[in-house]
Amino acid sequence: MLPKRRILIAEDDAGIRDLVRVRLSQVGYEAHVARNGLEAADRIRDLRPEGVILDINMPGMDGFGVLQFIARERDLRHVRVLVLTARHSAEDVKRAVSLGAKDYLSKPFSEAQLLARVGRLMGSPNNPGLGVARSDVRPAAAERPGPSDMDPRVTALLARMDAVVGDDASRA
Repeated sequence: MLPKRRILIAEDDAGIRDLVRVRLSQVGYEAHVARNGLEAADRIRDLRPEGVILDINMPGMDGFGVLQFIARERDLRHVRVLVLTARHSAEDVKRAVSLGAKDYLSKPFSEAQLLARVGRLMGSPNNPGLGVARSDVRPAAAERPGPSDMDPRVTALLARMDAVVGDDASRA
């Protein structure tokens, strides 16, 4: 049996944090949690997870600070980050990507979207991620949650991220 793949959920909202932890545990991940950015940085350093699901709006240190921490630590640069946040401005998406985030999902989100994005984040050509087929991991832009009047720049950035993350994943 293969070891479970370790992932950290950094989210200050207990309901979302527990929902994501339980669901990822159910599909076979070793899911750990952090309640704020400072705890997330400590847990990332101690646990060395393969992936992090990261909220931006957290007390202590925000998600951008956590991304900067990961980028500064040479031995943590392998950690792949999915930003999961209510923030969806073009500036926030661009900043997260520039700091190293591999994907960005706005709240509210569906379970299918979450599992597909985590599968893509954690997958590789030989292991697309715990039962998530490669063709199932790229939801159409129309499936993204968020306000119907989402800034077109955000939509364009997300489409470019899909292309880059998909290319990176196929080379992994």
